[in-house]
Amino acid sequence: MRTCGATPGGPSLDGIDLATQTVIQGVILKEGVDDSVPNGAPVTNGHVRLLDASGEFTAEVPTNQSGQFRFFASPGVWTLVVQAPGARVEEKVSAQRGVPTDLVIHI
Repeated sequence: MRTCGATPGGPSLDGIDLATQTVIQGVILKEGVDDSVPNGAPVTNGHVRLLDASGEFTAEVPTNQSGQFRFFASPGVWTLVVQAPGARVEEKVSAQRGVPTDLVIHI
């Protein structure tokens, strides 16, 4: 997957009222270059866990066929734990209502 100028990351936000939602979403890629442009193959058999600020498990979702995931959360600091065959990545994110946190995570 490689795009030119498009917003990288999660699925479309069409139909979501961002004024009332805190969204953490993104795409998991492997064998790509980490240059803020989605390069590499989507991880279709991964899972992403959402941990709260104290490290407690909150939710888990599988990646879709495009390697994407999405959480609706409360504003604040969160930890994402990406698990896929042969890989585990943790990433801290800060989420706020009205501004989607859109990530590209390379494993």
